[in-house]
Parts: sequence; C-alpha cells; structure tokens
Amino acid sequence: MNENDLSRLVVGTAIDIHKKLGPGLLESVYEVVLAHELKAKKLQIERQVRMPVNYQGLQFDEGFRADLIVERKVIVELKSMESLSRVHKKQLLTYLRLADMRLGLLINFGAEVLRDGLVRVVNGLHE
Repeated sequence: MNENDLSRLVVGTAIDIHKKLGPGLLESVYEVVLAHELKAKKLQIERQVRMPVNYQGLQFDEGFRADLIVERKVIVELKSMESLSRVHKKQLLTYLRLADMRLGLLINFGAEVLRDGLVRVVNGLHE
C-alpha cells in the first residue's frame, strides 16, 4: 500500500472511532483504540516511537516521539483539544523532514465533527 492508500484507511478508521466514542477523551485513549483497529486491519503499527535528531553529525535521542507510525510510511499525530493551532501542522512537517517520510496526518479527536479536525501534511509526496 502506498501513502495515499494508508491515509484513506487511517482517516476512515479514525472517523469510525470518533463516531463511536465522540470527542473529549484523553489523546491516549484514541491512540490505543486507533492502533488496535489498524492492527486488526493487518497494518504494521508502532506507537510512541522515539525519533532521534541528527544535527551537525551528532545524533540526539531526545528528538521527538511519533504517536503512531503506520507501515513505516505515515506519521500520525493525535490531538484531543478544542482546536488545532498552526504550530501543530508545522511541527508535523518538521517530524516528517527529520524522519525522511513523505506523509503525515494530524487528527484532532477533540473536534465536534472529525473531518474538521483532519490535516494532511505532505513532505515531497507525489500526489
């Protein structure tokens, strides 16, 4: 599956979860449920993945933690807040660049309607 196929699958699954659970739970609840559902679809899922940062020839393990990585191709960052700010999208783009990945999804389960809380971030992906 390519990044776009994975994206559609992740978003569809997130929408189903949001319809069943609704907004307002802790981010960690949505993370564990989304990971469970995607694993049930036979996808490789990694949770809370430490991503090191390379800077001037040095590697720092304190880089960042990706909430979910799907099939080693898509970073999924989850939020559960009233609204996203512009910095969240910028942060995900930085994560993509540092991890040398092409697609990220920012999913805010705090949105009243999940489609209003979805942001797709691309780092050189051919659409």
